[in-house]
Amino acid sequence: MVMRREIILGAAIALLVFLYAIGFDPTPVIILGGFFIAMQFIKINKGSKTFQVVGGTAESEPVMTVSFADIGGQEVAKRELLEALDFAKDISKTKKLGIRPLKGILLVGPPGTGKTMLAKASANYTKSAFIATSGSEFVEMYAGVGAQRVRALFDKARQVAEKSGKESAIVFIDEIDVLGGKRGQHSSHLEYDQTLNQLLVEMDGLRPSDKVRVLVLAATNRADLLDPALLRPGRFDRQVQVDLPDKKGRHRILGIHTRNKPLGADVDLTQLAKETYGFSGAHLESLANEAAILAFREGKDSIAMADFKEAVDKVMMGERLDRRPIDSELSRVAMHEVGHALVSELLNPSSVAAVTVTSRGRALGYMRPTPEDDRFLYTAAELRDQIAVTLGGAVAEQIAFGSRSTGSANDFEQATRLARQMVTAGLSQLGIVSKEDLPPDKMHNAISEIIAEEEQRALGLLQDKLDFMSRAQRILIENERLSGEELRTIMVA
Repeated sequence: MVMRREIILGAAIALLVFLYAIGFDPTPVIILGGFFIAMQFIKINKGSKTFQVVGGTAESEPVMTVSFADIGGQEVAKRELLEALDFAKDISKTKKLGIRPLKGILLVGPPGTGKTMLAKASANYTKSAFIATSGSEFVEMYAGVGAQRVRALFDKARQVAEKSGKESAIVFIDEIDVLGGKRGQHSSHLEYDQTLNQLLVEMDGLRPSDKVRVLVLAATNRADLLDPALLRPGRFDRQVQVDLPDKKGRHRILGIHTRNKPLGADVDLTQLAKETYGFSGAHLESLANEAAILAFREGKDSIAMADFKEAVDKVMMGERLDRRPIDSELSRVAMHEVGHALVSELLNPSSVAAVTVTSRGRALGYMRPTPEDDRFLYTAAELRDQIAVTLGGAVAEQIAFGSRSTGSANDFEQATRLARQMVTAGLSQLGIVSKEDLPPDKMHNAISEIIAEEEQRALGLLQDKLDFMSRAQRILIENERLSGEELRTIMVA
């Protein structure tokens, strides 16, 4: 190859000398040739992307340390994934039973739920070389570069496995929806389709008899965007759902992320797991880290429960802001949040975790509820209670000040969303309806009716409680925060 390049270079120089000797100016040819060489150099460098390598033996390659024991809250996903990996791990048994080893496994779930960690743990479990990349690494403006990178990715996986003495390799493609989107969506740029076609060809070429067996793991939170050809059996044979953890899973994840941290005697991980409904594994890791940072700032030797509760607010709403509303605005904000909290306690006792008038993010104040259990279904009565709670802030302002403010805008949006959910789920007076066929005016009238009814209910709950609301408002302004226990103590005083 080197000799061939030298021959071509020598011939080009000889041609330029000959042209110069016969009186022809070779400058345009030199410029054009230099431009062509530069474009080829850029294309080659764009195609020779360096992928993250894990699990090799070279000193420059990081050693795989993630195991399934380090991943909490995903027991169903781990069980399903381990079952699929056993096919790839025990080749002799799969051959005996006539099982075709899986070529691809797709991890589907919201961001931060541990899909990348599951992929790394899979490589550790199967003792495979691990090559990681992202879907965005393959798409370029240069035609053919993406397909070249796909070929280079699989070649790299085989090379790393052979170099490290492993019989298998795992190729992990994060955010595969960028690479594997439905074909025909990019009419002006077919580079996307060429890249996906090359991935399909590479997966079709995987054989259990290969010297290095390659398994493709991919992750996405938008499986609906993927091309059907990518999801058919023989390519991505399994889809493993990686959902947000439930309360038990959150407790397990908090235990993992706090095992290297000194915890105070008052720290209750079970209570924290209950108060962090909807948190992903990444959120919970951030929660434990933020609590440790708060303890460090205050010079503590251990992390207290108060640090964790402050960290929950920070992860949910953002950092405390220095802005402080003027006294009249602060009084209105405090009354608004007390209204939310009181309606919530009256409809569902012990449902308030905290009330605060501390500015975080875009919120001047907020009431944080305490979900008793993870919920997947709601009745019409439960949805109506939620609507009443969201309207409690505006109703409290109306009672105390005789007017409302723009601070209720988000509350009204949430109430409208809940009311719309009732209508489309067949829980309104309209009965079972088709969302697509329901006229807009009927939808609007049904939503307005539900909201008006719950507004009157919230008014009935609060109109005789002005003395209590004023007392809770003063304490909240003075302390900036009330825990649910403190609020309930004021209610019975």
